[in-house]
Amino acid sequence: MDRLTNTIRPYAWGSTTAIPALLGTEPTGEPQAEMWMGAHPGAPSRLDRGAGATTLGAVIDADPEGELGAAAVARFGPRLPFLLKLLAAGAPLSLQVHPDLEQARAGFEDEERRAIPVDAGHRNYKDPNHKPEMICALTPFDGLCGFRPPHEAADLLDGLGVDSLKPYADLLRAHPEDAALREVLTAVLTADREETAATVAEAAAAAVRLGGPYEPYAALVHDYPGDPGVIAAMLLNHVRLQPGEAMFLGAGVPHAYIAGLGVELLANSDNVLRAGLTPKHVDVPELLKVTKFTAGDPEVLRPEGGAEEVYETPIDEFRLSRFVLAPGGASHTLPHGAPQILLCTAGSPRAGELTLAPGESVFVPAGEKTELSGTGTVFRATVVV
Repeated sequence: MDRLTNTIRPYAWGSTTAIPALLGTEPTGEPQAEMWMGAHPGAPSRLDRGAGATTLGAVIDADPEGELGAAAVARFGPRLPFLLKLLAAGAPLSLQVHPDLEQARAGFEDEERRAIPVDAGHRNYKDPNHKPEMICALTPFDGLCGFRPPHEAADLLDGLGVDSLKPYADLLRAHPEDAALREVLTAVLTADREETAATVAEAAAAAVRLGGPYEPYAALVHDYPGDPGVIAAMLLNHVRLQPGEAMFLGAGVPHAYIAGLGVELLANSDNVLRAGLTPKHVDVPELLKVTKFTAGDPEVLRPEGGAEEVYETPIDEFRLSRFVLAPGGASHTLPHGAPQILLCTAGSPRAGELTLAPGESVFVPAGEKTELSGTGTVFRATVVV
């Protein structure tokens, strides 16, 4: 196995303290938003097998079947199909939706035909892959996930007492679920920006005054004053995960992370359609094409099983599990038919001969037997083959 050296991404929404606190390092004063573990070309993990430092991507490219296993290569191609992260939100991330695999392929091919540069600000599809993801809380973690039932969203908007929100509340009550949510989201995102800014300011003042169920939305306007995404966010469910709890975000589900530290695992893709809470490009027609306008309570995942606690999801590109190793407990031999990344988040457990500190991780190639022992918490990311 290989001890990994990982890159921390300094996105503006990142916490300045959460990742340093986990790593036991001094904060720099700058945001530290995500630590990436994997072979994504944007910030690949690095390792050294005795011939000098190289990237995990280069190691896999040199021998895909040797590193990933024949079954994983046959199913997902000659690349690591997942990306593991530590994610530390100190401010809200953009309100966003991810495409399914068919939409991603079609969108990518269309933008390639139109010769839109892959790094262009108005490009939607960076690659032909979908981007299901899940977040597992290490601290209390606030997020938005999926649409509220329209009548609940209408009640929330009416409760603010803002006259300019009444037409949206009326629309939510006047139509069937899909049509109501689609029509209101479209109206919010295409309204006159100056009028929307005034509505957002009035709604934010009311949310601060009222507190309670409005508190998560009041926090949004501090970072995104005047952004229509503040109103769009009120159509969504607020979720607070406790440490160890997780949520899965499939294609078409609108979501945003607000605050907290977590372990994120996702398919290896950059495809994002934004709906607000961002200065970046918002392509409303494409967003509406990808979004699923279905309401419901978000499902909170809790790990299931014995020594290896698994977070069950409906996709195969990644599988997240957790080992909580107690003092004096038995060691555990890991399955070895697929590639895996092990991440320590507490204690000083051992993976084979390597002792891990919080925030440290290792890559284990397919076929290599590994034993976990010692004391601490280890998250295991792998694929289903």
